[in-house]
Amino acid sequence: MKYSFETENTCSKVIEFELKGNIVTNVKFLGGGCPGNLQALPRLVEGMTVEEIKKRIGGIICGTRGTSCADQLVKAIEKAYEESKKTA
Repeated sequence: MKYSFETENTCSKVIEFELKGNIVTNVKFLGGGCPGNLQALPRLVEGMTVEEIKKRIGGIICGTRGTSCADQLVKAIEKAYEESKKTA
């Protein structure tokens, strides 16, 4: 299923991705941010499980923001995964 998540405290404003069970695919960052990071993150997490992504990039912060695009991706996929379990 396709999901869209509005980020907080990052240059990128929206993250779109697909969730198949607990596997994350087709991640896209929209609305700004560091182009290199926003191309690298989707490639790095493609096909990984929610748990793997959380373990590897959860809690990463950018400057004084208290979060990062990577951390916001973890929040997005966790929220989507929890919602998907309720509707299954």
